[in-house]
Amino acid sequence: MNEAPPTVICFGEMLWDVLPAGIFAGGAPFNVAYHLRQLGLRPHLATAVGRDLLGDELLRRLKHWDMDSLGVARHLGLPTGTVSASLSPAGEASYEVATEVAWDQIATGEDTLRAAVQARAFVFGSLAMRTTFNQAALDRLLAVLPPDAMRVFDVNLRPPHDRLSLVRELAVKATFLKLNSAEAVRLAGCATDEANARRLATQTGCPQVCITAAERGAGLLHDDRWSWEPARPVAVVDAVGTGDAFLAALLAQRLHGTGCEEALARACRLGEWVATQYGATPPYTAATPR
Repeated sequence: MNEAPPTVICFGEMLWDVLPAGIFAGGAPFNVAYHLRQLGLRPHLATAVGRDLLGDELLRRLKHWDMDSLGVARHLGLPTGTVSASLSPAGEASYEVATEVAWDQIATGEDTLRAAVQARAFVFGSLAMRTTFNQAALDRLLAVLPPDAMRVFDVNLRPPHDRLSLVRELAVKATFLKLNSAEAVRLAGCATDEANARRLATQTGCPQVCITAAERGAGLLHDDRWSWEPARPVAVVDAVGTGDAFLAALLAQRLHGTGCEEALARACRLGEWVATQYGATPPYTAATPR
């Protein structure tokens, strides 16, 4: 009998990325869930959308992608979220995140609580923690997770929603911390990625710290050992969602027992591939790295 795929809770924003090339489904936890599903895992989204056409279309896409929508709440008084993104000539994105939207109030219903009780991992980001409503919901779900479940905190500093004191409070709740090199410098203030990872591990008590560095590569501190995977050059179309794909691949590999170096390499390859595509959730093909 085949073992059921691991359940992973992805808590936070599901929205629409409005890019120069078009409008794409997005939001970091949603992007992670999409790639986890493509990689054969069983993500459970804990999020919210409005009772509007944009929310209808997000739910339609979840069904098309064979993704669980039981944890997606719908709000009458709050619209589906959007983010307007602009791209630099190098493909780097800057964002304007709409406020007072549905994912600012994520309900923790019975389906999500049942999923959390058996989850192997729980992914949450800093952006959704801009409301006290979601902070309380996060604590309720973390309280029922199995003790050995991975608690993955994906730092996502989007001004003005980038209060460092809150990020530090959230990091203490995690067993796996993922952030990019610029965010690591803001939080730790060291000169190298490894030094930042080690300082953050010491400050937060988080045993695993992953730092992504775009065209340089990515590193992972695990069991006091620092591993580094250099990036491979690709023709960047846009960088939206590359870190989310990277995290999904890294998490999937680790949950399947893959060693740190191989997991890091596979995660980098998927992130690089997404950078060559439009949007954060491109359709997988036979050539997609897995």
